[in-house]
Amino acid sequence: MSDSEHRFGEWVAVRRHGHVAELVLDRPKAMNAVSTEMARRIVEATTALAADSDVRTVVLTSTHPRAFCVGADLKERNSLTDAELVRQRPLARAAYTGVLELPVPVVAAVHGFALGGGFELALSCDVIVADGTAVVGLPEVSVGVIPGGGGTQLLPRRVGAARAAELVFSARQVEAAEARELGLVDELVPEGEDRTEALALAARMAANSPVGLRAAKRALRLGHGLDLRTGLEVEDAAWRSVAFSGDRAEGVAAFNEKRKPDWPGE
Repeated sequence: MSDSEHRFGEWVAVRRHGHVAELVLDRPKAMNAVSTEMARRIVEATTALAADSDVRTVVLTSTHPRAFCVGADLKERNSLTDAELVRQRPLARAAYTGVLELPVPVVAAVHGFALGGGFELALSCDVIVADGTAVVGLPEVSVGVIPGGGGTQLLPRRVGAARAAELVFSARQVEAAEARELGLVDELVPEGEDRTEALALAARMAANSPVGLRAAKRALRLGHGLDLRTGLEVEDAAWRSVAFSGDRAEGVAAFNEKRKPDWPGE
Protein backbone atom coordinates (compact mmCIF):
# COMPACT_ATOMS: atom_id res chain seq x y z
CA MET A 1 0.00 0.00 0.00
CA SER A 2 1.16 3.52 -0.73
CA ASP A 3 0.78 6.52 1.54
CA SER A 4 -0.36 8.68 -1.38
CA GLU A 5 -0.45 8.84 -5.17
CA HIS A 6 0.02 11.82 -7.45
CA ARG A 7 -0.58 11.47 -11.17
CA PHE A 8 1.29 13.22 -13.95
CA GLY A 9 -1.13 13.05 -16.84
CA GLU A 10 -2.82 9.76 -17.65
CA TRP A 11 0.19 7.45 -17.82
CA VAL A 12 2.70 8.33 -15.09
CA ALA A 13 2.20 8.30 -11.33
CA VAL A 14 4.28 8.80 -8.22
CA ARG A 15 3.33 6.79 -5.14
CA ARG A 16 4.88 7.58 -1.79
CA HIS A 17 5.85 4.89 0.70
CA GLY A 18 7.40 6.96 3.49
CA HIS A 19 10.78 8.14 2.22
CA VAL A 20 10.59 5.82 -0.81
CA ALA A 21 8.97 7.22 -3.95
CA GLU A 22 7.64 4.82 -6.58
CA LEU A 23 7.71 6.20 -10.13
CA VAL A 24 5.05 4.21 -11.96
CA LEU A 25 4.82 3.66 -15.73
CA ASP A 26 1.10 3.16 -16.32
CA ARG A 27 0.25 3.09 -20.02
CA PRO A 28 -1.14 -0.46 -20.17
CA LYS A 29 -2.74 -0.30 -23.62
CA ALA A 30 0.67 0.35 -25.21
CA MET A 31 2.91 -1.73 -22.90
CA ASN A 32 4.29 1.59 -21.61
CA ALA A 33 5.64 2.63 -25.02
CA VAL A 34 7.12 6.10 -24.56
CA SER A 35 5.18 8.62 -26.65
CA THR A 36 5.81 12.36 -26.71
CA GLU A 37 3.10 12.87 -24.08
CA MET A 38 4.47 10.10 -21.84
CA ALA A 39 8.00 11.50 -22.14
CA ARG A 40 6.68 14.91 -21.09
CA ARG A 41 5.04 13.38 -18.02
CA ILE A 42 8.19 11.45 -17.05
CA VAL A 43 10.08 14.76 -17.19
CA GLU A 44 7.46 16.39 -14.93
CA ALA A 45 7.53 13.51 -12.45
CA THR A 46 11.33 13.29 -12.25
CA THR A 47 11.60 17.07 -11.89
CA ALA A 48 9.20 16.95 -8.94
CA LEU A 49 11.06 14.00 -7.37
CA ALA A 50 14.45 15.69 -7.77
CA ALA A 51 13.14 18.77 -5.94
CA ASP A 52 11.60 16.80 -3.04
CA SER A 53 14.06 16.71 -0.15
CA ASP A 54 11.87 14.16 1.68
CA VAL A 55 12.55 11.52 -1.00
CA ARG A 56 15.52 9.30 -0.12
CA THR A 57 15.18 6.59 -2.79
CA VAL A 58 13.10 6.00 -5.94
CA VAL A 59 11.79 2.75 -7.45
CA LEU A 60 10.81 2.67 -11.15
CA THR A 61 7.94 0.21 -11.73
CA SER A 62 5.37 -0.81 -14.33
CA THR A 63 1.68 -1.69 -13.94
CA HIS A 64 1.64 -3.84 -17.10
CA PRO A 65 1.76 -7.56 -16.26
CA ARG A 66 3.86 -8.50 -19.32
CA ALA A 67 6.11 -5.51 -19.85
CA PHE A 68 8.25 -3.01 -18.01
CA CYS A 69 8.43 -0.79 -21.12
CA VAL A 70 8.76 -1.71 -24.79
CA GLY A 71 10.63 1.48 -25.72
CA ALA A 72 9.72 4.34 -28.00
CA ASP A 73 6.18 4.54 -29.35
CA LEU A 74 6.91 3.42 -32.91
CA LYS A 75 3.29 3.91 -34.01
CA GLU A 76 3.56 7.58 -33.09
CA ARG A 77 7.09 7.76 -34.51
CA ASN A 78 5.79 6.47 -37.85
CA SER A 79 3.36 9.40 -38.06
CA LEU A 80 5.93 12.13 -37.32
CA THR A 81 7.46 14.29 -40.04
CA ASP A 82 11.21 14.82 -39.96
CA ALA A 83 10.65 18.30 -38.55
CA GLU A 84 8.37 16.92 -35.80
CA LEU A 85 10.95 14.27 -34.92
CA VAL A 86 13.63 16.94 -34.58
CA ARG A 87 11.33 18.93 -32.25
CA GLN A 88 10.48 15.81 -30.22
CA ARG A 89 14.10 14.76 -29.66
CA PRO A 90 14.99 17.12 -26.75
CA LEU A 91 11.85 16.05 -24.88
CA ALA A 92 12.61 12.34 -25.40
CA ARG A 93 16.16 12.89 -24.16
CA ALA A 94 14.91 14.81 -21.15
CA ALA A 95 12.78 11.83 -20.05
CA TYR A 96 15.81 9.52 -19.87
CA THR A 97 18.11 12.10 -18.31
CA GLY A 98 15.34 12.92 -15.82
CA VAL A 99 15.66 9.38 -14.44
CA LEU A 100 19.45 9.30 -14.84
CA GLU A 101 20.00 12.55 -12.97
CA LEU A 102 17.76 11.88 -9.97
CA PRO A 103 19.96 12.85 -7.00
CA VAL A 104 18.99 9.83 -4.88
CA PRO A 105 19.49 6.07 -5.40
CA VAL A 106 17.08 4.63 -7.99
CA VAL A 107 16.09 0.96 -8.31
CA ALA A 108 14.34 -0.44 -11.41
CA ALA A 109 11.81 -3.26 -10.96
CA VAL A 110 11.76 -5.13 -14.28
CA HIS A 111 9.49 -7.91 -15.48
CA GLY A 112 8.51 -8.94 -19.00
CA PHE A 113 9.79 -6.87 -21.89
CA ALA A 114 12.29 -4.07 -21.24
CA LEU A 115 13.43 -3.27 -24.74
CA GLY A 116 15.06 -0.30 -26.45
CA GLY A 117 14.07 2.85 -24.59
CA GLY A 118 12.46 0.65 -21.94
CA PHE A 119 15.78 -0.99 -21.14
CA GLU A 120 17.44 2.44 -21.31
CA LEU A 121 15.09 3.69 -18.57
CA ALA A 122 16.25 0.72 -16.45
CA LEU A 123 19.91 1.40 -17.34
CA SER A 124 19.41 4.97 -16.11
CA CYS A 125 18.74 3.56 -12.64
CA ASP A 126 21.48 2.60 -10.16
CA VAL A 127 20.35 -1.00 -9.57
CA ILE A 128 18.11 -3.27 -11.68
CA VAL A 129 16.01 -5.94 -9.96
CA ALA A 130 14.40 -8.34 -12.47
CA ASP A 131 12.10 -11.32 -12.19
CA GLY A 132 12.28 -14.54 -14.20
CA THR A 133 10.03 -13.22 -16.98
CA ALA A 134 12.36 -10.33 -17.85
CA VAL A 135 13.53 -9.97 -21.44
CA VAL A 136 15.95 -7.10 -22.07
CA GLY A 137 17.78 -5.70 -25.06
CA LEU A 138 18.60 -2.76 -27.30
CA PRO A 139 17.12 -3.75 -30.69
CA GLU A 140 17.24 -0.27 -32.26
CA VAL A 141 19.52 -1.12 -35.21
CA SER A 142 16.90 -3.66 -36.32
CA VAL A 143 14.53 -0.75 -37.05
CA GLY A 144 17.13 1.56 -38.57
CA VAL A 145 18.10 3.72 -35.61
CA ILE A 146 20.49 3.43 -32.65
CA PRO A 147 19.88 3.46 -28.90
CA GLY A 148 19.22 7.14 -28.20
CA GLY A 149 18.21 7.15 -24.55
CA GLY A 150 21.72 6.64 -23.24
CA GLY A 151 22.11 2.98 -24.19
CA THR A 152 25.38 3.25 -26.13
CA GLN A 153 26.97 5.00 -23.14
CA LEU A 154 25.33 3.28 -20.16
CA LEU A 155 25.55 -0.32 -21.38
CA PRO A 156 29.37 -0.41 -21.88
CA ARG A 157 29.79 1.19 -18.45
CA ARG A 158 27.85 -1.76 -17.08
CA VAL A 159 29.17 -4.73 -19.09
CA GLY A 160 32.25 -3.52 -20.98
CA ALA A 161 32.78 -2.32 -24.54
CA ALA A 162 32.89 -5.65 -26.39
CA ARG A 163 29.81 -7.14 -24.71
CA ALA A 164 27.86 -3.92 -25.27
CA ALA A 165 28.91 -3.93 -28.94
CA GLU A 166 27.72 -7.52 -29.40
CA LEU A 167 24.35 -6.74 -27.82
CA VAL A 168 23.77 -3.47 -29.70
CA PHE A 169 24.95 -4.73 -33.11
CA SER A 170 23.04 -8.04 -32.90
CA ALA A 171 19.88 -6.34 -31.57
CA ARG A 172 19.18 -9.56 -29.69
CA GLN A 173 16.79 -9.95 -26.81
CA VAL A 174 18.24 -11.50 -23.65
CA GLU A 175 16.18 -13.57 -21.22
CA ALA A 176 16.42 -13.18 -17.45
CA ALA A 177 18.98 -15.85 -16.52
CA GLU A 178 21.49 -14.79 -19.18
CA ALA A 179 20.79 -11.10 -18.43
CA ARG A 180 21.81 -11.71 -14.81
CA GLU A 181 24.88 -13.68 -15.90
CA LEU A 182 26.04 -10.87 -18.21
CA GLY A 183 25.34 -8.13 -15.66
CA LEU A 184 22.51 -6.58 -17.67
CA VAL A 185 20.44 -6.84 -14.48
CA ASP A 186 21.75 -6.99 -10.92
CA GLU A 187 19.34 -9.15 -8.96
CA LEU A 188 17.14 -11.98 -10.22
CA VAL A 189 14.04 -12.70 -8.13
CA PRO A 190 11.11 -15.13 -8.47
CA GLU A 191 8.40 -14.33 -11.00
CA GLY A 192 6.11 -11.55 -9.82
CA GLU A 193 8.44 -10.45 -7.03
CA ASP A 194 10.38 -7.67 -8.82
CA ARG A 195 8.35 -4.76 -7.44
CA THR A 196 8.20 -6.14 -3.89
CA GLU A 197 11.93 -6.85 -3.81
CA ALA A 198 12.86 -3.50 -5.38
CA LEU A 199 10.72 -1.60 -2.87
CA ALA A 200 12.27 -3.60 -0.01
CA LEU A 201 15.78 -2.82 -1.27
CA ALA A 202 14.92 0.87 -1.63
CA ALA A 203 13.49 0.91 1.90
CA ARG A 204 16.74 -0.56 3.27
CA MET A 205 18.66 2.15 1.43
CA ALA A 206 16.25 4.84 2.67
CA ALA A 207 16.99 3.92 6.30
CA ASN A 208 20.42 5.50 5.79
CA SER A 209 21.43 9.16 5.91
CA PRO A 210 19.68 11.25 3.23
CA VAL A 211 22.71 13.55 3.07
CA GLY A 212 25.02 10.52 2.80
CA LEU A 213 22.93 8.85 0.08
CA ARG A 214 22.92 11.93 -2.14
CA ALA A 215 26.62 12.60 -1.66
CA ALA A 216 27.53 8.95 -2.31
CA LYS A 217 25.50 8.94 -5.52
CA ARG A 218 27.18 12.16 -6.63
CA ALA A 219 30.63 10.69 -5.99
CA LEU A 220 29.80 7.43 -7.77
CA ARG A 221 28.35 9.19 -10.82
CA LEU A 222 30.80 12.07 -11.19
CA GLY A 223 33.83 9.90 -10.51
CA HIS A 224 33.02 7.19 -13.02
CA GLY A 225 35.41 7.21 -15.97
CA LEU A 226 37.85 9.65 -14.42
CA ASP A 227 41.45 8.72 -13.69
CA LEU A 228 41.91 7.54 -10.10
CA ARG A 229 43.55 10.69 -8.77
CA THR A 230 40.79 12.94 -10.17
CA GLY A 231 38.13 10.51 -8.97
CA LEU A 232 39.51 10.65 -5.44
CA GLU A 233 39.21 14.45 -5.56
CA VAL A 234 35.54 14.05 -6.53
CA GLU A 235 35.12 11.70 -3.57
CA ASP A 236 36.86 14.13 -1.21
CA ALA A 237 34.57 16.97 -2.29
CA ALA A 238 31.53 14.75 -1.64
CA TRP A 239 32.97 13.72 1.75
CA ARG A 240 33.47 17.36 2.74
CA SER A 241 29.83 18.07 1.88
CA VAL A 242 28.68 15.52 4.51
CA ALA A 243 31.47 15.62 7.11
CA PHE A 244 30.06 18.65 8.95
CA SER A 245 26.37 17.84 8.38
CA GLY A 246 23.70 17.25 11.00
CA ASP A 247 23.33 13.73 9.61
CA ARG A 248 26.98 12.94 10.33
CA ALA A 249 26.68 14.22 13.92
CA GLU A 250 23.47 12.22 14.46
CA GLY A 251 24.92 9.08 12.84
CA VAL A 252 27.96 9.07 15.12
CA ALA A 253 25.84 9.85 18.21
CA ALA A 254 23.33 7.09 17.40
CA PHE A 255 26.13 4.58 16.86
CA ASN A 256 27.70 5.41 20.22
CA GLU A 257 24.33 5.35 22.00
CA LYS A 258 23.38 2.06 20.29
CA ARG A 259 20.12 3.43 18.89
CA LYS A 260 18.57 4.04 15.48
CA PRO A 261 19.51 7.42 14.01
CA ASP A 262 16.85 10.09 13.60
CA TRP A 263 18.26 11.79 10.52
CA PRO A 264 17.82 15.57 10.30
CA GLY A 265 18.50 15.25 6.56
CA GLU A 266 20.81 18.25 6.41
